[in-house]
Amino acid sequence: MAVENNNLQVLNALDLAKTQLYHFTAIIIAGMGFFTDAYDLFSISLVTKLLGRLYYTKPDLLKPGTLPPAVAASVTGVALVGTLAGQLFFGWLGDKMGRKKVYGMTLVLMVVCSVASGLSLGHTPKGVMTTLCFFRFWLGFGIGGDYPLSATIMSEYANKKTRGAFIAAVFAMQGFGILFSGIVALITSAGFDHAYKSPTFQENAALSTVPQADYIWRIILMFGSLPAALTYYWRMKMPETARYTALVAKDAKRAAQDMERVLQVEIESEEAKIEQISRDESNQFGLFSWEFVRRHGLHLFGTCSTWFLLDIAFYSQNLFQKDVFSAVGWIPKAPTMNAVQEVYKIARAQTLIALCSTVPGYWFTVAFIDIIGRFAIQLMGFFFMTVFMFAIAIPYHHWTLEANRIGFIVMYSLTFFFANFGPNATTFVVRLRFSQPGFGQHVMEFQQLQNCRNKASLIVTGCINALGMLCTFCVPESKGKSLEEASQETISGEA
Repeated sequence: MAVENNNLQVLNALDLAKTQLYHFTAIIIAGMGFFTDAYDLFSISLVTKLLGRLYYTKPDLLKPGTLPPAVAASVTGVALVGTLAGQLFFGWLGDKMGRKKVYGMTLVLMVVCSVASGLSLGHTPKGVMTTLCFFRFWLGFGIGGDYPLSATIMSEYANKKTRGAFIAAVFAMQGFGILFSGIVALITSAGFDHAYKSPTFQENAALSTVPQADYIWRIILMFGSLPAALTYYWRMKMPETARYTALVAKDAKRAAQDMERVLQVEIESEEAKIEQISRDESNQFGLFSWEFVRRHGLHLFGTCSTWFLLDIAFYSQNLFQKDVFSAVGWIPKAPTMNAVQEVYKIARAQTLIALCSTVPGYWFTVAFIDIIGRFAIQLMGFFFMTVFMFAIAIPYHHWTLEANRIGFIVMYSLTFFFANFGPNATTFVVRLRFSQPGFGQHVMEFQQLQNCRNKASLIVTGCINALGMLCTFCVPESKGKSLEEASQETISGEA
C-alpha cells in the first residue's frame, strides 16, 4: 500500500485503504446507534394521542381527551433538550476518555432509559407524565452522546474516497429507525385491536378506550431498547479509533497494532513522529481562541447555522406530522375511531411517509454524496424544501379540500425526501469532529413544534429553509479530503 512519506503511516493506511469488510462492520455497529436514536426520538409521536385518551378523557367531553399543550410539548420535546445537553457533555467526555469508552456509556444509558420510559408510573396523570418526561430527558441525554460518537467513529475509520458515503450510510439508519417505529406500532395496535374489541368514541365514549390500551404505548417505547442492547457486545469489541489513540492519547504503538489487526497490513508505529507532532504548537489552540476563529469560524457558523435551521423544520415536521395529516383529513377524525384504531391509523400514515420518501432520501444521499459533493446536495435539498413548503402553505385552503388531499400528501412527502437527500444528511457529514458536538441543534425548535399544522407556521418553516439555503454558502466542501486536510490540521513531520 503506497503511503505519503510526510504523514503518519497509520492515518495514510486508513485514508487509502480499499473498501473492505471492517468498513461495513463499522457502518452496521455505528448505524444501529442511529437506528435506535431515531426510533426513540420519533416513536413518541405515535402514542401522544393515545396518552391523551388514556389520561385526559373526561366523561362530559364530546371528543376524546388530548394532552394539554404544555404537557404535549414536554412529552414530545423533552428528549430533544436532553439531546442538546448530551451532545455537549459527551462531546467533551469523548475527547477526554476516548470514543470507545463513552460509546458504551451512551448505549447503556439509552437502553436503561428506554425501558424506564415504558415503565413510567404514577397515581395521577401528572405523575405518569412527569416520570415519562424524566426518563425521556435522560434517554435524549444518551442519544445526544451517541450522535457525535457514531459520526466520529465512522469518519475516523473510513477512507478518503468513500468517507461521505460511509458516514451517510450510518446516518441513513435513522430512516430505518423511523420506519421500524411505525411498523412496531402497526403490529402492536393491530394485535390489541384484534384481541380487545371496542366501539368508536361516537358509539360509546366510555368503552372506546380499553384498559389494556395502556400497554400499547409502553410496549412501543420499550421496544427501542432492543436494537441498542443487541449491538453492545460488538461496540465493545471495536478498537479505539487510530486518530484518537495516536493524536490524542499519544499511543502510537497501540494505534499501529489496532489498525494492523483491522486492515491486515504492517504499519510502523512512528513513535518519534507522534512525539514531534505533540510538540507542534501550530495545532495547540482552544475552541474559543482567535486561531480557531481564523481557521474554522466561517465554517463553524455555516455548519451550525444550517444544522440549527434544518432541525427546526425537520423535527417539527416529523414529530407533528400526525397533526398535519389530521388537519387535511388523511387521518380520520378522532371521534370516529377507538383509541387503538387511532394509534393504527397514525402509525400507518407515518410508516407510508417513511417508506416512500424518508428512507429513499437517505439512500440517494449515500449514492451521490461522493459524486456531486456535500455542498451541492445540501443546497439542492434546502431549495426544494423551500419550494414545496411554500407550495403547500400559500394555497393552504386548497389542500384541505378532500379532492386535493393526495396532492398535499405527495408534496409533503417530497419535503421529507429532500430533507434527507439534502441537509438532514449533509449537515451530519460535514460537521467538525467530536469536540464540536452540534451547538446549533434543538435550541429553538420548540417555537415551531406546537403550531406546525397551520398556514402561518408552514410559511415560517419555508422561510427557515430558505435561510438555510443562504447559510449553506458558508459550508466547506470536504469531498475527497482526509479529515486532517478538511480540518486544516498539521500532522506531518520527519521523525
